[in-house]
Amino acid sequence: MAPQFRYSSQPVLEPAAGCDWASKMVLNPAIVKDPVSDRLHMLFRATGPWSQKRLEGKHDPYPIFLGYAFSDDLGATWEADFSRPALAPSLNWNEADIVIHNVNGELVKDYANGCIEDPRIFQVEGEWYVSVACRLFPPGPYWLVEQDPPVQTRYDYVPEWALTGDEPFHVTARMNETVTVLYKLNLDKLKAGHYEEAFTYVCPLTDGARSDNRDVFLFPEKMMIDGKRQYVLLHRPMNPAHFPGGEAAGMPSIFVAAAERIEDFATSEATHCLMATGIFDWEEDRIGASWPPLQISEDEWLISYHGKKDVHFGYTQSFMIVKERDNGFPVVTHRCPDRLMFAQQDWEMPSDYPTPCLFATAGIVVGDDLIISYGAADQKVGIAWVNYEDLIAHIRHYDADGNALEDR
Repeated sequence: MAPQFRYSSQPVLEPAAGCDWASKMVLNPAIVKDPVSDRLHMLFRATGPWSQKRLEGKHDPYPIFLGYAFSDDLGATWEADFSRPALAPSLNWNEADIVIHNVNGELVKDYANGCIEDPRIFQVEGEWYVSVACRLFPPGPYWLVEQDPPVQTRYDYVPEWALTGDEPFHVTARMNETVTVLYKLNLDKLKAGHYEEAFTYVCPLTDGARSDNRDVFLFPEKMMIDGKRQYVLLHRPMNPAHFPGGEAAGMPSIFVAAAERIEDFATSEATHCLMATGIFDWEEDRIGASWPPLQISEDEWLISYHGKKDVHFGYTQSFMIVKERDNGFPVVTHRCPDRLMFAQQDWEMPSDYPTPCLFATAGIVVGDDLIISYGAADQKVGIAWVNYEDLIAHIRHYDADGNALEDR
């Protein structure tokens, strides 16, 4: 019997009228439990028309921001701070100005200059981090690309200097590809509202010149791979053929990568392996991991993942279990063949963005429940709850290919 998910009957957060940076969309939230209280903290993605940066003959740009909210009732209700963003892109246009000081005090390229999207909060070796999907320049109303006929606004604010040059930064800028960036997170500063001190730029985790790449986050501890203790990361490149096994997969898929230093993930020093690709009908277009892995035994991890079939069927969610190996990448051992979470309620159905979308971006265990936060219809935020042990037991009923196992 499938585990029973319980859903918020209304959006727990939605666009805020009159808030210039969050008037159009509020979605794809990361959540984390406070280490010393029962309060839950959230970072959410938000956007609105940024008319003060509009160029003549173009649509309004839609830079993407992170906002902060908290809950004191295990996610049932949330109080959001719409007075200002928690983290905002710099929106510089000159190449020399697109720089930022990293965690080591070095001046480096700022790949979060235009958009900061889809946060995931996690710990690595006891330190808090947040990974975000970023673009160098904001698009126009980006959801119009899914309309009929499609309207492409991704390149509206790419400056002329980016149109030439073969170095990776220029290629990334010219294509306005997604680069996942890692920030160190000071949770105490965040919850105190000291946003300017809460985030420290670490490095890009992916190479935009190699592929647009999203759904990126790390396991909390190193693993022994190729004879070395290494950091391990999940990612979903849009161009999988640029990675080992990706050409055979033929679609955006879940990859696992290893590197001795976090800074090496975006370089040739990292090694990569295909972990899972689409095998079910509802995964026909792509799959990607949804939020950071949860450890369920000494060497097993629960991974939530999303699949997309097409623009009409949209994004849905399921789960798999992966197991660590001695001196090798972790492998999938159990995978549910069914979509366990998908848009069903009226408020979750699409309006401006035509694709049905329930997109989970965080899961935390509190008591007996797994609390899951998700974006709905690419415009609102919902929360779901499910018994954690029931969910794991259900996933264990299937093998790595989704075939039912005999009762044991």
